[in-house]
Amino acid sequence: MARGMPRPHALGDGRNSEGGGRPPSPGRESGVSVPAIRPTESREYRMGQFVAGVVVVLALIGVASILAHIPWGFLSPVVALIGGVPLLNAFVKAFFVANFAALIVLFLVWLERKFAGWMQARLGPMHVGWKGLAQTVADAVKLLVKEDIIPSRADRPLFVLAPYLVFVPTVLAFLALPFSLTWVGYDLPLAALYVIAVGSVASLGILAAGWGANNKYSLLGGVRAVAQLLSYEIPMVIVVLTVVALAGTMSLVEIVQLQAGLWNIVRWPHLVVLIPGFVIYLVCALAELNRAPFDLPEAESELVSGFHTEYSGMRFSFFFLAEFANNFFSAGLAVVLFFGGSLGPWLPGPVWFTLKTVAVILLMMWIRWTVPRLRIDQMMGFCWKVLVPASLALFCIGAILAVL
Repeated sequence: MARGMPRPHALGDGRNSEGGGRPPSPGRESGVSVPAIRPTESREYRMGQFVAGVVVVLALIGVASILAHIPWGFLSPVVALIGGVPLLNAFVKAFFVANFAALIVLFLVWLERKFAGWMQARLGPMHVGWKGLAQTVADAVKLLVKEDIIPSRADRPLFVLAPYLVFVPTVLAFLALPFSLTWVGYDLPLAALYVIAVGSVASLGILAAGWGANNKYSLLGGVRAVAQLLSYEIPMVIVVLTVVALAGTMSLVEIVQLQAGLWNIVRWPHLVVLIPGFVIYLVCALAELNRAPFDLPEAESELVSGFHTEYSGMRFSFFFLAEFANNFFSAGLAVVLFFGGSLGPWLPGPVWFTLKTVAVILLMMWIRWTVPRLRIDQMMGFCWKVLVPASLALFCIGAILAVL
């Protein structure tokens, strides 16, 4: 090779972070040395990340399976004592559910960052902890110690109350979500109606945040959010009622039990209604969660940050705790209604439920990082002109199938 010519890998051999070679710059032709591609930018390194992730998931499944087979009978006196006091029983269940929601949010934020990096041919968080595992923990600590600022002209009671009005309904909804046939906070006979009713309360918190901040961008974001949530909640509720009509019960545990032989979404003739029903549910869930392409309430190019523009510290984090916890809940409810809930071979029920839920969450993330944002008129027109009539048609067909 002629002296002064760059080595082949310096010109790019398809192993850089963009996935392809870069054209040589004038400096390289004059013999200027160019650093070699870093190992962390190679495709082999990314494949190693993927394999490491699979190993971690398999290890967690193994640990969960072992824990499920441990005899926990020695805790029966404690469980009986707690169950005998209704107020204590409710407090303990709410405590565990709230902590689970917070912990699952830490994992989902890390997972979304990594998944977005994979979608965009980059690495995502890498520096805090192994493969960036502790990055969200560091972010949570940062939010805990940040100053809590309340604007001087804000409506202080509403401003302070709004984050809790958004987060508390999420915890209440988790109490009726069956992680297995026995792992459920409360097996309510009207659980489907309960989760729908509780979930609609969050829109009040978002509107209170927008109004209480006394900021025009926050107010516009809050109004957009309420209009979007209430609009897309209609076809979602109709789809849930379609599943309820076909199952003949509003108990989420009983809906799971009825899928012991075959999932609802592949059972004939229910699949004629429930396959398009799941598509409508998924679209409505994305809109309810304010996720792209329906993230108009937080459109940074128009509203700075929407209804939570004036929030900081832990008050700010409560909105994102609610958003990502609702992401898990919406995916979990889809698993219960369409994909057999916690039912599956070999592995314990909670493991199957978690695996199915994470699969639906990854589908939501895939859509978020693929589809561009819609305009507000397109989003609202799509709901009222397409989803509402389609969901009503599916409900009518489902009602006919239920009585045949």
